[in-house]
Amino acid sequence: MFPARFQPVLFAFIMSGFMAFLMSGILTFINLGWFDAFFSAWLRAYLYAHCCAFPLVFIFAPLSRKLAAKLSKAA
Repeated sequence: MFPARFQPVLFAFIMSGFMAFLMSGILTFINLGWFDAFFSAWLRAYLYAHCCAFPLVFIFAPLSRKLAAKLSKAA
């Protein structure tokens, strides 16, 4: 278990992992179609995507929360 102070970093890591995994798989399939080495190409794309997505989620998640709060009504 991690201390609570690491929650923003863990959130960014997990969220970017999910998003990079799904998006890299979808885009690999759209761009290359199904072929014998599909999973190795997907894994390679995922690793690059996650390396980019992690710092971006870490940076933009607070901004997104603020924007969503401004665009929605309080209950």
